[in-house]
Amino acid sequence: MILNDVHVGIERRKPRKRIGRGTGSGHGKTSGRGHKGFFSRSGSSRRRGFHGGQMPLFRRVAKRGFNNNYFAVDVAVVNVGELNDSFEAGTEITPAMLAEKGLIRTKFDQLKVLGDGELSKKFRISAHRFSSSAEQKISAAGGTFERIQTGAV
Repeated sequence: MILNDVHVGIERRKPRKRIGRGTGSGHGKTSGRGHKGFFSRSGSSRRRGFHGGQMPLFRRVAKRGFNNNYFAVDVAVVNVGELNDSFEAGTEITPAMLAEKGLIRTKFDQLKVLGDGELSKKFRISAHRFSSSAEQKISAAGGTFERIQTGAV
């Protein structure tokens, strides 16, 4: 290996191929499209999943059965440590407030409060679900938690 020759010929940004600029350019006349045929025409392109005329994979694979992902409940989670950092003591925390503050960024059906982190402030927290450690930490800090009935956000 010759170290001072290693990078010779390697270009960081290749110049684009300028087609249709005369025969002297090497890309004139048919502009790299060959003669006749589908791909010599404008607007020609293979559609996604085209397998050269054989039966495509997405048509060969069976599409039967049931998938519960369409009906599963989307649960957003927030930790008590995040609540401790984001809110003042004595605040009544609701799912709408969490979404407004940016602690929950996705669309959700239910909210679950988890017990990760330390909680030193007293809150009144409304959510659909609470982990047992979150319940203990909220109660230990002197706060209260209220379960929202499913369906109401």
